[in-house]
Amino acid sequence: MQPGAEFGVFSRVPGGVWAAGFVLLFMPLVAGNFWLFQVFGWSFCLGIIALSLMFLAGYGGMVSLIQMTVAVLAGYVVAILGSSGVEQISLGLAWWLYLPLAILIATAFATLVGALAVRTEGIYTIMITLAIASAFFYFTRQNYGIFNGYSGFNLVVPPRLFGIDWRQPTAFYYLSLAGAVLCYAAVVYVSRSPFGLALQGVRDNPRRMASLGFNVTAHRIAAYAFAGVIASIGGILLVWQTAQVAPFSGGISAVIDILIIAVVGGIRRPIGAFIGAFIFVLLSTFSPDILSAFGLSNERFKLVIGIGFLAVVFFSPDGALGLWERWRARRRSAVDPLTGKALAEGRP
Repeated sequence: MQPGAEFGVFSRVPGGVWAAGFVLLFMPLVAGNFWLFQVFGWSFCLGIIALSLMFLAGYGGMVSLIQMTVAVLAGYVVAILGSSGVEQISLGLAWWLYLPLAILIATAFATLVGALAVRTEGIYTIMITLAIASAFFYFTRQNYGIFNGYSGFNLVVPPRLFGIDWRQPTAFYYLSLAGAVLCYAAVVYVSRSPFGLALQGVRDNPRRMASLGFNVTAHRIAAYAFAGVIASIGGILLVWQTAQVAPFSGGISAVIDILIIAVVGGIRRPIGAFIGAFIFVLLSTFSPDILSAFGLSNERFKLVIGIGFLAVVFFSPDGALGLWERWRARRRSAVDPLTGKALAEGRP
């Protein structure tokens, strides 16, 4: 391998992604605290969790509904081993100890679920992961000795490092942005690594990959483990953003929301997870106000999200990225490649 070739995968990142990253880097100069913390911060957290689903579904062909549960488990471990408002349960360990343990425990759980789920396909994979997510929800809701039951944990905030309160809007914005960039870069790199290419081969033709000597089951389980690491990072950031973790954080509604985010953004591209998360957060944040302006109950904001989801899927099965690519293709077809002049209806 030539020097620097290991970084060649990042040359495949679209120029629009680099431009968006440059804009996001200087966003605090123009955006208020509400947008930095509630909109962008929340979008980054949900986007990371949806990114783990995108990796499994887009590169592995496995639609898993366990990713939000993995994220919430990581949040619970942070609350239990770290500090929270429930002092009789939280152990108050140092951050450098409970953060790696949270990622490790959540990843081990994801790997165990993956070992069960990879033995099924299609709708059966969806159902088994949904069943485990539902079981986790009811287990945490009924367990008071470890998970504090229905109330869960509150006042779960990031540790104060370098004299910075990382839950302040600007500080948390950069913290969540750094997490999103790190996870995005990891997915892009792994997708072009030998493991990632083999995983995509397993997705397309598992029998042929097995005949070539690849362990199909091991690759799929490893994909669940890697996705578990990504989801656990998103879960830790999410519990810091909301300052709480409870059974409803990983309820069926939250589990389905991650699937909606991944599909709306575009499940075939890593950046689609963050686009879908941003659209979801905008609808979740502002649709109650829009409904109230029209004299409708703001409790129906989920209906707005559902209609938006159906509209995107109906017009573009590839999500918002699919709509963008179709628009770009239409523009290219409407320009003469020799003269650069616009063509009538895309024809010479």
